[in-house]
Amino acid sequence: MNHTMQAQRVNRMAPWAAYVLVGIGALLMLAPFYFMFVFATHSRSEIFSLPPPLWFGDDLMNNIAILTKRLPFWRNLGWSLYVGLASTALTLLFCSMGGYAFAMFEFRYKKALFALVMGTMLLPSFMNMIPSFMIMDLLGWIDQPRALYIPGAASAFGIFLMRQFVSSSIPRELVEAARMDGCSELGIYARIVLPLLKPALGTLGLIAFIASWNNFIGPLVVMRSPDMYTLPLALRSLQSPVDTEWGALMAGSALATLPLIVLFVLCSKQLISGLTVGAVK
Repeated sequence: MNHTMQAQRVNRMAPWAAYVLVGIGALLMLAPFYFMFVFATHSRSEIFSLPPPLWFGDDLMNNIAILTKRLPFWRNLGWSLYVGLASTALTLLFCSMGGYAFAMFEFRYKKALFALVMGTMLLPSFMNMIPSFMIMDLLGWIDQPRALYIPGAASAFGIFLMRQFVSSSIPRELVEAARMDGCSELGIYARIVLPLLKPALGTLGLIAFIASWNNFIGPLVVMRSPDMYTLPLALRSLQSPVDTEWGALMAGSALATLPLIVLFVLCSKQLISGLTVGAVK
């Protein structure tokens, strides 16, 4: 009897223990974001005071004024938005085409080509820095935004995600029926495949936009003029060994993070459904 009661007590306590553990983990993950927003409203001297400020201050507008004085911040924000949208649009187009082709077409060396595409995911990003710079310099794209969104338009992850979604969620018979009715391959892709790909396209679009927005290595390699910097590189240029305005830097980081937070809150369900669709038939 005692063993039964103890087992029931443990079963009742287990969910609460899990909730407490998850809550502690969530607090630890959210703490850097909280302090970033708090420090964005304080001066540099207040940030480095002991104990550091734990609540919001009154220096937000002053920090933004310092930020816009030292950087063409709003221009950098505009370039980040332009590059992010262009990169997302091209990624959705080419990856959906590639995933559809690998899922529905039969052609010579199909498996070898797909393995080659997947193999590119194994390469560390720093290995591409010198070849990327040489190619962009050869094309005359140094200090041009197109150098940031065209090279990565057909990502291996995006092609893989689209292929898996097409294979699991679009019946091959539907495509064959459209062909028998005389629909062209481009018409099948535009009228049948793309509407059915909306969940996966939403997920991939969110991932692609966040990756482009946070991209630091790409602009570091090909951008030269401060007016052409995207936000990560522009904020990094604000740092110096002796005279970093940390309040202004935190304000810029907070402004750069806000669009991603809003986007993730609005699209989190879409992201989860797109990643899990097809897992259970």
